[in-house]
Amino acid sequence: MTNKTKGFQSAGDILKGMTQAIAPKETPNARQLATPDKSEFDNRQLSLFQSFLSNTDEESSQLSNAVDLWDSIPRYSISRQAMTKTRIDGQFLKKHSATFHHKGRSYTRVISPARITDHDGQERDYYPSATEELVEHALRKLATEQQAGYFDKPNYRSGVVFTLYQLREEMKRRGHARSYQQLVESLDILSHSIIDIIPEGEGEAVLTSTYLPSLMAVSRKQLATDPKSKWAVQFHPMVTGSIDKVTYRQFNYHLMMSHPTQLARWLHQQLVLKYTFANHHAPFEMRYSTIKRDSGLLDGYTRDRDGIEAVHSVFEDLRKCAVIQGYERKDTTGPRNKLIDVVFTVRPSVDFIRETKAANRRQADAAQTR
Repeated sequence: MTNKTKGFQSAGDILKGMTQAIAPKETPNARQLATPDKSEFDNRQLSLFQSFLSNTDEESSQLSNAVDLWDSIPRYSISRQAMTKTRIDGQFLKKHSATFHHKGRSYTRVISPARITDHDGQERDYYPSATEELVEHALRKLATEQQAGYFDKPNYRSGVVFTLYQLREEMKRRGHARSYQQLVESLDILSHSIIDIIPEGEGEAVLTSTYLPSLMAVSRKQLATDPKSKWAVQFHPMVTGSIDKVTYRQFNYHLMMSHPTQLARWLHQQLVLKYTFANHHAPFEMRYSTIKRDSGLLDGYTRDRDGIEAVHSVFEDLRKCAVIQGYERKDTTGPRNKLIDVVFTVRPSVDFIRETKAANRRQADAAQTR
């Protein structure tokens, strides 16, 4: 990791105390896997992260935590199809750069792909994509369970201890069943892919880390005979920083995971993170140009009209599943009626307003007691 100077929304705090990233590799003697110290599974900061403001245990089981800046980065925006088209000699991928905005600031994110041994025995490069996005969300949900998630303030690290069986069941429960082999592949990609987060302007901090800085894994032989062997991962330092500073927000994780497309999941999370004042008298505006720039999920459309229709379709899906009550579309046109941009004005659903108020109260209470 590098840190050029102070700045970058307390990136200095995020990086402070971080140990050097551990090179992910298969862990010998995985049945005697060393786990974090007991105190790391039971402390005030972790308890705040694991406790949700809800009325029932069933409702709580549907909730998880969104991490503001980290979940606004277009870090899973390159599809497997796009990778196949751009690989050099069918194996190699270059670093991938994209710019995005967050709270009025411009950032560049650079992804260095993971090189893994593919199913045919050939080494190939992969960027994290849709399945890895789902796996990360599932891991963070598992971390909200007691004696699974851990937070180690002295070494400034956080993560989760789990079994592949637990991860597979969590993915299946949310409508995204994957095989053990697919989960192992995703964990390999997440622990080998490096992401640089670079703020615009001189003298700002640059954060460099793998998506999962540490992975302790069982052997493939043990995986075949015992999928309940323990694994452990360390979360990205931005997630650790969010746990420490209590900047995460609870949200309807089950509903978000139920969306069939990445774009729908991204839009839902952006509403959670940005529309924190949701009420019937204060609609929220999102521009197509902003969605395209910050999601990175519309670059595959050669015509903006097709991308706009895709966004329009997603807003309709969000209306049908009661994330929003409704929306209005206003086209901005130029000479010869050329479509330049579209403003979508969103009205929140009753459920979204209720969830937003609960998230606000929970965040305020946590900030007072941390």
